[in-house]
Amino acid sequence: MSNQKAAEAEASAGACCAPLTEAPLAVDQAEYVARMFKALGDPVRLRLLSLITSADGEVCVCDLTVAFDLSQPTISHHLKVLREAGLVDSQRRGTWVYYWPRPENLKQLSALLDTPGLAPA
Repeated sequence: MSNQKAAEAEASAGACCAPLTEAPLAVDQAEYVARMFKALGDPVRLRLLSLITSADGEVCVCDLTVAFDLSQPTISHHLKVLREAGLVDSQRRGTWVYYWPRPENLKQLSALLDTPGLAPA
C-alpha cells in the first residue's frame, strides 16, 4: 500500500489523536502524525501548503512554481511529499495538476497541538 493510501485509510478511520496534554500518543499514532510533521519540516513544503490552503479553492501547479526560485521537478517533488503525507490532494487535468488542502488531516494536527490547559513556563 502506498504512503498516500495508508494516510487516507488512517485518516478515514479516525486514526489520530487527542491533544498531547490529555494522553500520550500510541506508537501507531505517533508514526502517523510524524509523517505529516516530517512533510512540514521543510520550509518549501510549509510555504507550498500555506499557498494551497490560503487559496480560494484549488491551485494549479503552474501558479505554485512561479512563487519559488526552484525548478519545476523540485516543486513537484515537494508537492508529492505533501500529498503522500495526506496534507493535500490533487487531480491532473490535461497538462496541469491542481492541488487543494485536506482539511480533515490539518484539523487532526491542530487538535493534537491544542493545549489550552498547558501553562507557559
